[in-house]
Amino acid sequence: MAQYIADRRDIDFVLFEQLEADKLCEHEKYAEFNKKTFDLLINEARNYAVKEVLPTLTEGDRAGGAIFDNGKVTVPECYQKPYKLLVEGEWVGMTEDPEVGGQGFPLTIGQAVIEYIIGANFAFAAYGYAGHGTGKMIEIFGTDKQKELYLKKLYSAEWGGTMVLTEPEAGSDVGNLSTTATPNDDGTYNISGNKIFITGAEQDLTPNVIHPVLARIEGAPKGTKGISLFIVPKIWVNDDGSLGEPNDVVCTGIEHKMGLKGSSTCSLTFGGQGKCKGVLLGEVNKGMQVMFHMMNEARLLVGTIGACNASAAYLYAVNYAKERVQGRDLDDMFNHDATPVTIIKHPDVRRMLLWMKAHVDGMRSLCYYGANLFDKIELETDEAKKDYMQGVIEILTPIIKSYCTDRGFQVCGEAIQCYGGYGYTQEFPVEQIMRDSKINSIYEGTNGIQAMDLLGRKMGMKKGAYFINLLSEIGKIVAQAKQNPALDQDASKLEEAVTRLSEIAMHLGSTAASGKIKEAFSFATPFQEVMGDVVMGWMLLWRAVIAAPKLDKIVGDKDAAEVAAKNKEAAFYLSQLKTAEYFINSILPGTIGKMNAIANTNDAVVSTPEACFMG
Repeated sequence: MAQYIADRRDIDFVLFEQLEADKLCEHEKYAEFNKKTFDLLINEARNYAVKEVLPTLTEGDRAGGAIFDNGKVTVPECYQKPYKLLVEGEWVGMTEDPEVGGQGFPLTIGQAVIEYIIGANFAFAAYGYAGHGTGKMIEIFGTDKQKELYLKKLYSAEWGGTMVLTEPEAGSDVGNLSTTATPNDDGTYNISGNKIFITGAEQDLTPNVIHPVLARIEGAPKGTKGISLFIVPKIWVNDDGSLGEPNDVVCTGIEHKMGLKGSSTCSLTFGGQGKCKGVLLGEVNKGMQVMFHMMNEARLLVGTIGACNASAAYLYAVNYAKERVQGRDLDDMFNHDATPVTIIKHPDVRRMLLWMKAHVDGMRSLCYYGANLFDKIELETDEAKKDYMQGVIEILTPIIKSYCTDRGFQVCGEAIQCYGGYGYTQEFPVEQIMRDSKINSIYEGTNGIQAMDLLGRKMGMKKGAYFINLLSEIGKIVAQAKQNPALDQDASKLEEAVTRLSEIAMHLGSTAASGKIKEAFSFATPFQEVMGDVVMGWMLLWRAVIAAPKLDKIVGDKDAAEVAAKNKEAAFYLSQLKTAEYFINSILPGTIGKMNAIANTNDAVVSTPEACFMG
């Protein structure tokens, strides 16, 4: 069976035609690179992912996944070789500065590498990539000594890293944690407490794991204002960088999950014997500020994972639909002697495939666009322009995380539907991809929490200026599309949706301000969803704006469909126009209907008595 992760032609389109990522090389920071360098890097990432990582996807799942025994975790044996190659290839830290162990590539290009490696098997890749976020916190907030001891080991993935927030009783209410930190005379702290749901906290791939642990120093304020962050190594790291004695960090078990079975999700006890040591990272009582840097990076990464799952599921489904012969063409439905056709000829299968394609294409563009914004922010010297772009990414972060993970999971479901009964079996890969995908909407703050963040915090940032920045960016593409007669109508329909979105945002804001805050927030998730739809329409129309003149150049005065049947490039560019047309004309009208429901702001969610939720 063929194995799929991502469509390289589409990746190239997003990178070099939509975002023009090769222009980053015009800046001094990336002057040593060029498009050829980027192509070679992505080719190597693809080769590594397809040959070494992808075969571990099914094998690691079928082998029973990670195994816990007496405080130790054994990962699937098939992970060992590709993990060594992950470290040797310096894949995890490739976008970091060479001085801290990176290769200095732009984040935009790193996005393509991530799509292949993480898209091949996130259960495997998480063991290396989780440490990147740990390293980033230390790079930004750590002391020179902490950077010296930990950065290169984390960015190289030679050591693992985690994010240690959740406790059994606190859950998402991190401010209610009970883990404590007691200062010692030597500047270290004794850490004591229990944490759960810690990805990759125990494994046999690396000699050490570095835990950033949230804890409260005695006497600190209650809630999140009194939380500090500590570096707690599994094995203590001596001042010369050598490994010392095991720290008092014990894995007490791993979760038996619906998916990602090869990834160990651990429960940890810190200081069970009173001997767990950690060092403060950042300032006292500023732990959440430090952790949010990692969480925002992780949220964007999780959105990418959702898009990766969708990409693989779609590619499997579309290729299956082109090969699976079943039923007669509708034009011959009453002709029992007619030759059976492949199922891609059936209108409802085509509907599912085009729905999947629209979301996969839009999500890829959105995730890459987010990475590209970070590159541009870093290179920009004009503070007003930097703030403008920062505003756009602030608004888009919860959208990338929530929309790409929700729709990513739904794409996997549609892929199973395309396969029919076969899709529900382990004989075909889409069943596992869907299981692995579900966790993404829960990771790093559930999507409901993302919606509350979007409505309650992000929309009001800079008195709404950041939201206006986003609308301005969409407006630029709408204006370009209106200059092309082939796209004018689609542009007008997207513009209508943008206008309605702005009205709904103002409505929810005024509803919350009027004292009906619960009623407003009962529509936070629907609002996040419709904003995601509008953003998808923007991304797809942007693609069409780029593709239309290139299609015209290939087709000339000939029929586009006839040319596309024989010319792959014409087919690719025509698909951009048809995908945007489908989404804007078939999906966005439903989105506007959802916006009208939000405008109605029915209070049934809030007013239904608890007793009515019977069970």
